[in-house]
Parts: sequence; structure tokens; C-alpha cells
Amino acid sequence: MFSTELKEGKVLLVHKPKGITSFDAVYKIRKCYQRNAKEKLKVGHAGTLDPLASGLLIICTGKQTKSIDNFMGLPKTYTGTFFLGAVTPSFDLETEPDHSFPTDHITDDLIHECAASFLGTSEQLPPMYSAVKLGGKKAYEFARKGKEIKMATRTIEITRFEITDIRMPEVDFKITCSKGTYIRSIADDFGKRLNSGAYLKELCRTDIGEYALNEALAIEEIQHKIKQDFREIES
Repeated sequence: MFSTELKEGKVLLVHKPKGITSFDAVYKIRKCYQRNAKEKLKVGHAGTLDPLASGLLIICTGKQTKSIDNFMGLPKTYTGTFFLGAVTPSFDLETEPDHSFPTDHITDDLIHECAASFLGTSEQLPPMYSAVKLGGKKAYEFARKGKEIKMATRTIEITRFEITDIRMPEVDFKITCSKGTYIRSIADDFGKRLNSGAYLKELCRTDIGEYALNEALAIEEIQHKIKQDFREIES
């Protein structure tokens, strides 16, 4: 039974929808199991996905929570959309655009050349609106209060950066990158390298290592499987 597998330890590929946190996804599965099984279940996720992003989230249960670290370092692939000609404080749509920039000089060739310039290893500055810990607090706690703080760069690697469509001022992309890479920061840097501005409009995580989004279950499907198990037991 599905619920028995969860209790013993299972790796779940979950399709997280836009609008909820990774912890919300964990909570929904844990709560559903506990409500139906009348016992607790150990559940954790193997890498945060921003609330404004959708896509693949790996969730481990039972004894498989001990293997979470094995998934954390895997490369990740994202698809999404940059909006050119404006920036936001959060580098995405969590905050409103606050500056505009010209885009008349930006050609398709320039966009493709810019994407290619990101390939390889580099130092990246995380967004102020992020969960990076600073003095015991998350960076976004300072950012939301309007406090300026100094963020440290981190080494990242981008092995794939494809431009899949250009509909100015929007540009669609596909990126494969190392652990700890912020696509929002790539959006902001992308705009700067074009002598303009850019922010992240849409983001979806499609792959984590060899695990793919098309193999994932919606949270509602997982909840249904759990409830179905216990309905069968009761009958």
C-alpha cells in the first residue's frame, strides 16, 4: 500500500504549484497522512523551490529522510521567462518594478550572446529577497524592512543556457545549473549585461539530476492515494 511505503520510507517526486512554499507542500502531505493514519510521519524536502515558482520538488518520508543530502547537490534544470526593460527589488514579481530601462538596442543575436556568456563557473550574488541566513536571520527579513545588508557571493556553475523564444520584452529560457544557483540573480545580471534591466517573470523546475517533472505527482494525487488506502482498510 502507498501509505505503508510512506511510513517505511519513500522518495516522492512532487509537482509543486505556484503560490505555496516547499514547506507548505511537506505540511500538506504530513497532515493528510497523520489525519488518516492517526500517527505521525517524518517528512522533509530535498531543496527549496520559491513560492512564485512551480515544478519538481523531491520529498522524502520515513527512513528515506536520511537520504535528503544525496539529492541536495544534484544539478537542476529550469525553464522560465525573463522580462526585459525593468527591474524589481526582489528580482522577480514578489515586488513591483521600480526602474525602467531602454531595450531598443537589444537584438536577438545580442540575447543569445548574452546567454552564452553565463556558461561555466562564476561567482553569484544571491538576491536580498532570499532565505540566505545572515546573523541568524533570513536575508528577506532585512530586505522587507528596507535594511541594507552585505551579501556574500557563492560559486555556481551553469552548464546549459538556451534561449527558447524571444517575444520582446519577454525572453524564454532553459537553464541547467549547480546547487545554490539563484535564477532570479541570473535574470538581474542578464539585464545588466544587456545594458538594460530584467526580472524573472516565470519559473518552473523541470529536472533534478535524473528525476523529471513528468514523473511527478500533484499534491492532491498523493493526498488521494493516502485517503484511498485508509478507506479500503475501513471497508
